[in-house]
Amino acid sequence: MLLGGQLSLTGNKNINISSLGFSSPGVISLASNIVVLVMFVKFKELRNATNAIIINLAFTDIGVAGIGYPMSAASDLHGSWKFGYTGCQIYAALNIFFGMASIGLLTVVAIDRYLTICRPDIGQKMTTRSYTLLILAAWLNAVFWSSMPVVGWAGYAPDPTGATCTINWRNNDAGFVSYTMAVIAVNFLIPLSMMFYCYYSVSVTMKRYKASNRLDSINMDWSDQMDVTKMSIVMIVMFLVAWSPYSIVCLWASFGDPRKIPAPMAIIGPLFAKSSTFYNPCIYVIANKKFRRAITGMLRCQTRQRITINNQVPMTISQLPLTQ
Repeated sequence: MLLGGQLSLTGNKNINISSLGFSSPGVISLASNIVVLVMFVKFKELRNATNAIIINLAFTDIGVAGIGYPMSAASDLHGSWKFGYTGCQIYAALNIFFGMASIGLLTVVAIDRYLTICRPDIGQKMTTRSYTLLILAAWLNAVFWSSMPVVGWAGYAPDPTGATCTINWRNNDAGFVSYTMAVIAVNFLIPLSMMFYCYYSVSVTMKRYKASNRLDSINMDWSDQMDVTKMSIVMIVMFLVAWSPYSIVCLWASFGDPRKIPAPMAIIGPLFAKSSTFYNPCIYVIANKKFRRAITGMLRCQTRQRITINNQVPMTISQLPLTQ
């Protein structure tokens, strides 16, 4: 019988479903994202401006996997939040921080795709410093929004399950509503609008080039650009899938009665949100042939010299090594 997140089997032994859900993906996420970082360390060919954003995304995933999953699992096994008020503030702030950083970095990826493919006149002027500033802006935006509940705009508190700490949506006062609406506008609607515009423009531009048979005349590896673009779009779609249940809970609490939010939804929301940390590495490998070659070489313990990652074509600015 399923009740309160626990599956009762025989005798007096209970298996806590949500603790299993918090722990197993955490191990997978931490291990897979560490493998991604090792790939970037080992293969200099992967260290370009576009992939620098992917490296930062891997750090956000590692942050959630290394902090969020263990504390959630420990609290769920304990039966209530285990780390006190201060631990709750730190845990919730870090999870919101890494989540906001993720969507900011995904927006930067979309901007990079747009400038590289649609506006090469601007894209060619982008430097390592330009990309560094864009990435830094994503992190600083995350710092601001994750710190606001700590200083009094809305607040952090354990959720009804006691397994996690998050925005205190049970106290849907003016502070909570205004904070939630601001976060949804600045960190959801605006980024999604930008990403939709960027990828729609990329799609139109590539169709136009294909129709006019101009792909071969352009100084760009279109196969690689398609790989990176497809990978980016899939990451964004999966990010939306992961964070939608949590967003629904916050909106419900803002405009409805928080006490009527079903317990399963309160459990599924944070579980889905954290799931974004372990499927990104799978997307990198499945959607990008350079990542596939690198991970295959690592698994076979091949040396760098025996693995061909780059195609022998001129590179755009976003493909150039960051050391230049």
